Amino acid sequence: MGIEGGHVIENDLGLLRDFYRLGVRYMTLTWSNTNEWADSSGDKPAHNGLTDFGRSVVRELNRLGVMVDVSHVSDKAFSGVLAATQASILASHSSCRALSNHGRNLSDDMLRAVAKNGGVVMINYNQGFLSQELLDAERAREKELKPQYDAMEKSCGNDEACKIAGFERLEHKFIAEGKLPAVSWEKIVEHIDHVVKVAGIDYAGLGSDFDGASMPTGMEDVSKLPNITEALLRRGYSPKDIEKVLGGNVLRVMGEVERTSRRLQAAPSAPATNASVKN
Repeated sequence: MGIEGGHVIENDLGLLRDFYRLGVRYMTLTWSNTNEWADSSGDKPAHNGLTDFGRSVVRELNRLGVMVDVSHVSDKAFSGVLAATQASILASHSSCRALSNHGRNLSDDMLRAVAKNGGVVMINYNQGFLSQELLDAERAREKELKPQYDAMEKSCGNDEACKIAGFERLEHKFIAEGKLPAVSWEKIVEHIDHVVKVAGIDYAGLGSDFDGASMPTGMEDVSKLPNITEALLRRGYSPKDIEKVLGGNVLRVMGEVERTSRRLQAAPSAPATNASVKN
């Protein structure tokens, strides 16, 4: 199980440990909102990346054996995590900024930093994260399209699931009307290829985001996942390397995070505290 958005620990390391006991094994430090200790890529920065408490959260995640997830965090928070962590990290659903210049994606320097850390970058299938053409078209036609997006969001109120489904429905409507370019599932494979070329085969994975993003044509649901395997085979990837992309790399990171946890818990040090952001 995982947590997407560190605000749910309510600034309390004791609550974080409760989530660990309930089975949580990864935490995305922010969602689209900046919280009280970490900046989000989707919100205004407030902490120059991470606060001191944010660094304490990273250290406690390492100690517990919970994977630190840097999807959704700002670039400065990403750097702060790498400076604070003793364990490999993951970007659970982020694509490549070189192919689609969206703030949710990782730059080539960030890809190389994840590789140096021993982590994994898991490609997000969201159309706008995959396609620069779609991103450019949405920005160019923002005045035309934004009123419909705004009306949908208003009708959904605080229901995030409604907003996510509504955004996908509108985006596909605009594509069908020719107002936005169509995006093929094959873009996913291009992003995998890019991670492999920049960082290496040991650092690429699949992040999907089926429950929270607008899917490209041909990857509407999990029944389409074999298309990725077939495309990688056609591109010359070996079965062993494809197994790494399909899950082996994530399992490697999970194992490394658990080994780091055992090492940290065995080391002589002060006992864990119930520190909170207000202490």
